[in-house]
Amino acid sequence: MNLEFHAGEADAEAELDTKSPDAFRTISEVAEDLDVPQHVLRFWETRFNQIKPLKRGGGRRYYRPDDVALLKGIRRLLYGEGYTIKGLQRILKEQGPRHVQAIGRGGPIGPASGAGSSSAPARADHAGEAPHADDRAPRHPPVPEGLDDITVLTAVMAELGECRRILERALKPAAEPA
Repeated sequence: MNLEFHAGEADAEAELDTKSPDAFRTISEVAEDLDVPQHVLRFWETRFNQIKPLKRGGGRRYYRPDDVALLKGIRRLLYGEGYTIKGLQRILKEQGPRHVQAIGRGGPIGPASGAGSSSAPARADHAGEAPHADDRAPRHPPVPEGLDDITVLTAVMAELGECRRILERALKPAAEPA
């Protein structure tokens, strides 16, 4: 009996691998492909009105190939390039969903071709720089491997304590009688 279950599982995986590139995808297939939870895809729908999967009975979502490309572009810009949601909304408004779909298909991250002057200055610091510097989320250094959670949290708490001391000193009146 157990062998039949594994055989059926393998058939389902093989079916996904052989699915036509033009086939519609379910939210579970897209979530797995993008390596994000399904609730993240639903959240993105609330923040980016360009995401419009077909909804069938019971609210079941079906994503077209262009929807998947848009989601891949959104994921790449948010997670890979450090854009904020607000910054990505600006890109979608100014450059359009086709530009973000192209990014999702592996295209360059810079401004869309034809969407602006070719005499715009090139940005040498990062090939995929955001059009507005304030659209990028701050980058945090990765936690060194081998440290346990308690060690990391203890270090963070110590750093926060030092920040608090600095703020308290800055907020004290400038001249206190001795």
